[in-house]
Amino acid sequence: MINWDDLKHIHVIRKLEQVLAQWFHTEIFFVDEKGTVRNYDPLDRLREFKNPLCATLLSQNVGREFILSAIADARDEMEKVKQPSHVMNGPFGFEKAYVSKISLDGEFLGYVYAYSFIEGTVSEAARKQARKECEDMGLDGESFELAVGRMKTFTENERKYFQELVSLVAQEIVAFHTEISKREERITALNSELGNRYRYNSMIGKSKPMQELYGLLDKIKASESTVLVQGENGTGKELIAKAIHFNSPRKDMQFVTVNCSAFNENLLDSELFGHVKGSFTGAVKDKKGLFEVANRGTLFLDEIGDMSLTMQVKLLRVLQEGTLMSVGGVEQKRVDVRVIAATNKDLKEMIESGEFREDLYYRINVINVHVPALRDRKEDIPVLLDHFLVKACKEKNIKLKSFAKRAYEKIFDFSWPGNVRELENEVERLVVLSGDDEKIPAELLSQRIRDFGSQKVQGVRISGKLKDSLEELEKTMIREGLRRTKWNKSRLAKELGISRAGLIMKVEKYGLDKRKIMAAEAAALKREEESA
Repeated sequence: MINWDDLKHIHVIRKLEQVLAQWFHTEIFFVDEKGTVRNYDPLDRLREFKNPLCATLLSQNVGREFILSAIADARDEMEKVKQPSHVMNGPFGFEKAYVSKISLDGEFLGYVYAYSFIEGTVSEAARKQARKECEDMGLDGESFELAVGRMKTFTENERKYFQELVSLVAQEIVAFHTEISKREERITALNSELGNRYRYNSMIGKSKPMQELYGLLDKIKASESTVLVQGENGTGKELIAKAIHFNSPRKDMQFVTVNCSAFNENLLDSELFGHVKGSFTGAVKDKKGLFEVANRGTLFLDEIGDMSLTMQVKLLRVLQEGTLMSVGGVEQKRVDVRVIAATNKDLKEMIESGEFREDLYYRINVINVHVPALRDRKEDIPVLLDHFLVKACKEKNIKLKSFAKRAYEKIFDFSWPGNVRELENEVERLVVLSGDDEKIPAELLSQRIRDFGSQKVQGVRISGKLKDSLEELEKTMIREGLRRTKWNKSRLAKELGISRAGLIMKVEKYGLDKRKIMAAEAAALKREEESA
């Protein structure tokens, strides 16, 4: 829809109106698609009409209704005609109006009505008939005659230029409407982009890895497939599971969470599949399992890598057949549950070691979502810091604080092995320890953050052959990296910038296998105890 009120502020359109009034003594009326005149206010007593007929008729109620009705009556004809502009008879018959259609992509949006002028000469009979009509309406016939005498009669060249100018007014209105529509679409797109850039549900991040994650979540939100969310501890795997659920067709149903590492095998069996009364000691009544509770909704299985092989078999059956049996039960129960699983472990490595079933892995990994570690999206740290700082200050009902420059730099440089969760906890700690201070100094940061980057590798030789020194440094970095990542070779390989296969070769070369290191440390400890 055209914003008609804004047209009076468009310089080009205003100038064209002035030219048509001054040179051709015609008035321009903007009419919308319903036939309503949009640029005429009957209460505007200061408007000076250059067209004699308009000046005479629009000053009186009867004449105003007569003219405005004639302008509105042109609507049906203008919507039907194919040509963009044409000459129409005025309401009295002897005078003319030039009307130019306003349309965009074939859609009729209104028209420009230029009134009025005379082509050729007006017969005496036509004049008398027009005067009689005026007098029948109660208008002054003599004033009407004087107005007709002052009307503009166009030459051929004048008519040509006049029509071009009127058509140009219509074109400018279309151009203005098109430009405004493009701007509104751009603003909408930018607002949408801004919303996606910094936030997706409860997740926050503007980095490229997060943008890719948001894009993937948009693609899978309407899916019913199982999803495997993989990422380190503290990266927000449960937030992603919730985002998937609450943007899915199941959003109005239950979202149920269970941490598979929090239960032993028997308790997890009961927790997931339920039990019947008397099935084991303490089973004093029937209990629904979480699969039944989550029926028609979503079940989030966190830390699925800690599930025993026996439980993996039972889970696979539910996923494949949609049926389960409670502990101690004798009847199969059918459930409709979307499963989202999460783990911080390398399931492929667990498959190789026989700790995780390959068939279950491919069943839960229909859609894989990798959550980037915070160190891989450091440009998100400022956004997250602001968010957690506002949140912590608001919860404690205190004035918003800020970070000193040095504290900010230290936070940015830190590797954040605990990821977003660790960052949030650190911000909350700093808000408490800073007391009434408005700026949080670097001295309040946890020691691990303050000291990060200042440690030096001890015991590396600085003399001898360069090859030996480099190998010794490489061995030290891999050994310490394995300890830091809890022997997660995929994660360490990514940190070191080498392939996982290359890392495994170096681990074997330097004898850094976990079991060998543990055995060596146990032997050393035993020797120390014996010597003591």
